[in-house]
Amino acid sequence: MSTECPAADGSSPRQTQFSGPMPMCIDPDKTYQATITTNHGTMTAFLHAKDAPQTVNNFVSLARYHYYDGLIFHRIIQGFMIQGGCPEGSGRGGPGYRFADELPEPGRYQIGSLAMANAGPNTNGSQFFIISGADGVRLPPQYSLFGKLIAGEEVLGAIEKVSTGPGDRPRNDVIIESIVITES
Repeated sequence: MSTECPAADGSSPRQTQFSGPMPMCIDPDKTYQATITTNHGTMTAFLHAKDAPQTVNNFVSLARYHYYDGLIFHRIIQGFMIQGGCPEGSGRGGPGYRFADELPEPGRYQIGSLAMANAGPNTNGSQFFIISGADGVRLPPQYSLFGKLIAGEEVLGAIEKVSTGPGDRPRNDVIIESIVITES
């Protein structure tokens, strides 16, 4: 349950609970991309390490610990966003810690933006969402913005259209098979 930096090459064993927030494991002067492979296709995001170093560090570290592998997008609202990263699939779970917000200027959310889901100020953990429509673009700047899709918008569009039931939960699981980080 230690909280140490994972291996940059992705060779760390899977870990889903941590004793505290991640130490700084990334170099904010480097470039990071996340390849998010789902059972509906692959999306690639550029991560904003300079603008949100703590948030990108957290996402990169969890991805390198294979935290997200096999988790689902548990909440999908067409015209708004798709949300995942809960180890329970309930929307209530997390990695065992919370960390502070890195909030954007108003009007910065776009379709394809990656932001942290939260339960109020400074309650970020592992859950994130990808904005898929105008309702997400209009959000107030209360969610740490940390990335933007650069490929796979059609996959986001396909996921957004899956049939949902109570609690905006997909009727058939939309699975995050892996998130692989590229650093340059």
